[in-house]
Amino acid sequence: MAGTAEAPENVLLLRVGGQRRSLPAAIIREVTRLPRLTRVPHGPSALLGLANIRGKVVPVLSLAEMIERPRGSEQRLIVVEDGDLFALAVDRADQLTQAEDAADVTPLDAAALIAASTPPRDARRAPRMEVEDQQGTGVTPADTVALVVFRLAGQEFALPLDTIDEVLRVPPEVARMPHAEKVVVGSTAVRGELLPVLSLGALLAMPAVDPEARSRIVVARIGGSRVGLLVDAVRGIERVPETAIDPVPQVLTRGNAEARIQAICRLDDGRRLVSVLAAEHLLRPDITARLTQGSMECDGGEAAMDTTSAQFLLFRIGEGVFGVPIDAVEEVVALSGKLARLPKAPSFVKGVMNLRGAAVPVIDQAERFGEVARPGLRRRVIIVRIGDVRAGFAVDAASEIVRIASDALQPAPELGTEGTRIFEWVAALSQGEEIALIVSPRELLDGAEQDLLRGMAGAS
Repeated sequence: MAGTAEAPENVLLLRVGGQRRSLPAAIIREVTRLPRLTRVPHGPSALLGLANIRGKVVPVLSLAEMIERPRGSEQRLIVVEDGDLFALAVDRADQLTQAEDAADVTPLDAAALIAASTPPRDARRAPRMEVEDQQGTGVTPADTVALVVFRLAGQEFALPLDTIDEVLRVPPEVARMPHAEKVVVGSTAVRGELLPVLSLGALLAMPAVDPEARSRIVVARIGGSRVGLLVDAVRGIERVPETAIDPVPQVLTRGNAEARIQAICRLDDGRRLVSVLAAEHLLRPDITARLTQGSMECDGGEAAMDTTSAQFLLFRIGEGVFGVPIDAVEEVVALSGKLARLPKAPSFVKGVMNLRGAAVPVIDQAERFGEVARPGLRRRVIIVRIGDVRAGFAVDAASEIVRIASDALQPAPELGTEGTRIFEWVAALSQGEEIALIVSPRELLDGAEQDLLRGMAGAS
């Protein structure tokens, strides 16, 4: 009986580094254009970044770097599977053909090349804790209150952090509501949910301003519903002692707008006065009732809190977007020029800031990530605490708080360098067009301490 002839092996012909090479078709999952990439600080030289490919965050490697050829105009990604998914950036992908017809083309061993550029699979670190565990790593002093401070018509207001779901940039696709009362701006879709957007200025009876001038939406939970409040800008997170928060004098609480302000917070030794809003009193009862009714109809009659998601503070350094669990963040403050310099400290240590009588070292995170801080920005400092360890990290911007579903977080690829260990999760934002690297607060602080000790030793 004659044996069954084996099907001929197919290969993909490609161009990389000025040469023609081939890859076995059996390991190729797809070929696509080079999309927007997210750079990974301290990644290996062959790693170009991370790409969101059909909902999966995939490491993108330069095939030219891997075979020690000069990089050309890399315009295509070849997605291959070697236990994990990887994407190889090449100049061009030509055609599929039989291996015997490509005998004059040098074949590539993709598995060996990937293994040489990444750690062994059994050495790749799995995330050490679930998102819910990360959320519990911060220490919140019992005698302080966390506030999200924002600007509206030249004044500063705040809402307690525990009433806020997220803070978003105003999307271009807000559906305006014609002939609606002035407090109603419209609605927008946020991760498949229709979010009503209201004018906080109108709710507070402030002078009318073109809604297009507002730049942020503060998403608060009011009466069991998520409501977007349009504001000018978000100043940051402030954790203030309860002794710095005073009740509003009764004589000032007669009007509807004033009744929505529950306290006055004194910041910067009383030089700044911030009106603390009462979320539950912001809306008229009829508006709250309509929102609640709409929420119940969408949920099939059962309005429930989302317990399968976690909150993160997003910060930006250069073109990169990063996130840190909100519960590890004590506050976000402006980077002051009045920092006490540390003798023999490495260049990435900006100095020590006085934070309400406590000395906090400030680390320039842009320099640690190998980035250049954007000129002209009013930079921010994220104060992070794990246990008794506290440090400030100077970043370009930190004004967005997002709620990310647990199933939308993916473990960060382990790519073999110590500097990438701080990234434990990745999340696709803005319909997948942008990827945020989620840092582990403990790794971030441990890395800062180790860097500081190494830098101080090298300078001595």
